[in-house]
Amino acid sequence: MYKTEGYWNVKPKIKRLSFPKRGKFQVDLQDGRSILMPISAFPSLKRVPTKERDNWYLMGGGVTWDSCPEVIHIEQILGNFQNYAHETNNDA
Repeated sequence: MYKTEGYWNVKPKIKRLSFPKRGKFQVDLQDGRSILMPISAFPSLKRVPTKERDNWYLMGGGVTWDSCPEVIHIEQILGNFQNYAHETNNDA
């Protein structure tokens, strides 16, 4: 599967979202990576009621909820906008 060491040529895509600990959420990627993050880093997710958090769905390159006005995109999760941006400044 991997022709080079690491994830140089892999485009990250969200596979699953879970809430394994209080105040944390985990994103599992299709390539096998899992990222655990504090919910506090995502104010829009923090406003989603706890009982609704498992009702997420994919939208574009991110995830959202019916009760959430925002989409949390992969570049917000991985923190490297230049490599993972779903849009560019040239799209305008």
